[in-house]
Amino acid sequence: MREFKLPDVGEGVAEGELVSWLVEEGDTVSEDQPVAEVETDKALVEVPAPVNGTVRELRAEEGEMVPVGTVIITFDVEGEPVEDAASADEETASEAERSSEPPGVDEPGDGAEAGETTSGNGDASAEPGTTGEETDEPATPDGRVFAPPRVRRLAREEGISLGEIRGSGPGGRVTEADVYAAAEGGGSATERTETADSDEATADPAQSADSSQAAGQTRQPQQSASPSAAADSPNAADAADRERTLAAPATRRLAREEGVDLDAVPATEERDGEAFVTPEAVREYAEAQQRAQEADAAAVSAGAGGPQQDPGQREERIPYRGVRKAIGDQMERSKYTAPHVTHFDDVDVTELVETRTRLKERADEQGIRLTYMPFVMKAVVAALKEYPLLNSQLDEEAAEIVQQNDYHIGVAVATDAGLMVPVVENVDRKGLLQIASEMNELIQKAQDRSIALEEMQGGTFTITNVGGIGGTYATPIINHPEVGILALGSIEEKPRVVDGSEARGASDDASGETASKEIVPRHVLPLSLSFDHRVLDGAIAARFTNTLAEFLQDPELLLLE
Repeated sequence: MREFKLPDVGEGVAEGELVSWLVEEGDTVSEDQPVAEVETDKALVEVPAPVNGTVRELRAEEGEMVPVGTVIITFDVEGEPVEDAASADEETASEAERSSEPPGVDEPGDGAEAGETTSGNGDASAEPGTTGEETDEPATPDGRVFAPPRVRRLAREEGISLGEIRGSGPGGRVTEADVYAAAEGGGSATERTETADSDEATADPAQSADSSQAAGQTRQPQQSASPSAAADSPNAADAADRERTLAAPATRRLAREEGVDLDAVPATEERDGEAFVTPEAVREYAEAQQRAQEADAAAVSAGAGGPQQDPGQREERIPYRGVRKAIGDQMERSKYTAPHVTHFDDVDVTELVETRTRLKERADEQGIRLTYMPFVMKAVVAALKEYPLLNSQLDEEAAEIVQQNDYHIGVAVATDAGLMVPVVENVDRKGLLQIASEMNELIQKAQDRSIALEEMQGGTFTITNVGGIGGTYATPIINHPEVGILALGSIEEKPRVVDGSEARGASDDASGETASKEIVPRHVLPLSLSFDHRVLDGAIAARFTNTLAEFLQDPELLLLE
């Protein structure tokens, strides 16, 4: 059996969310075939299979946050010895866990071969009516036991070997109830029911009543999920106050989703002397807290005489992780590291609009969509060459301003997962159509979540287009460690005062007098430039914007660059 750990799929990535599995247990895969999609704080990436083989076990659930280095999948490789499921589970359980198992749970080697269920000689399967055919049902001929990842993880936490459990699910699949049943007294959920029926027929009535009461107390957390039961529970709304709580990863994830402090949830069980919280206890506590909040809101509403709001419409909690959290961390670091100043201006781009209209048809013939962005990128590079401080970075440790000789322009793109900034490299060495082609390809990759991490790194200056949504001005946050970012507004026709000669296309009238001023409609582009005031001052930012405006007003000047 070959184990595969989640690799570091990006620079400095510590964990990733397993978005989806692309294979199932039992599937045959080839080397480098994608087996899972993992979202890190930088991008969505596909994780390839390291070997040719068969998927043996999926050890993580979709939606689970998995630390780098954690085993997420195992493979059976042809020519290598096959380790059965029971042995794998037994190796992961510590000796302390085994010694604390309740009576009725078979020890390794007590009449159960690796990968087989307990034989007829075992206590759990020696009941009247249990046949060997039924006993062998959970395991396939090659010794595999079918169970979803969360059940396998639960079995490891409980110190239970899946090979010793008779699955009660479809096709002999082991369920959570089977693992809980084995942990409480041995056997599967089905076997426990049969054993209980047999015991009730033979045991002393008083003893049966005591056992039933104890069993009811043990199962109470699983049976009190209804609102009424939770409301009657004295511990449902009372918060505990612990410094440490044991719980399965799925339970901790549920607590985060419910917005519940796990140390405040009343514990109904113990493991090794420590409080152990189950998913049912988390749900009960969350429901009790919600009802208490609803009652408070109703009391406040009734006291104020206002209408009562539907509790279900008050709020919705969305996990803050992955790309969204990466964006937040980056923006926070930039905003609180670099003192931001934003310079606003606008530029008459009437000639640019006309030029782009003429060239668009030629670009369409070559299958390239030509927007205004390539013109702006070329104009930005021309202005950066005159004011290189805006194409630099601040090395705080060395106390040096590092001016970049390359011009790699990032273009902010809005995606379903959040803002991404693909980078077009060496813009100064490329023509308009090449820039447009590369930019369109990168934008499509970003929107499809197929963009590579290296395609979003190494930028020296960033442009964001808020005008595409309909905005005018903005105060964009610098993409740290860069020192400048330019926001483009929406190009709109606005009244402008111009020389009459400019409006008519003639320099002077017949008398030789200067033409009068006129108000005419012109295409105007708003500009918002945010810069790091540690590196440059407002005067440089204003001159940079003026130079940029010159190239945008007269796009023919770009032919000289």
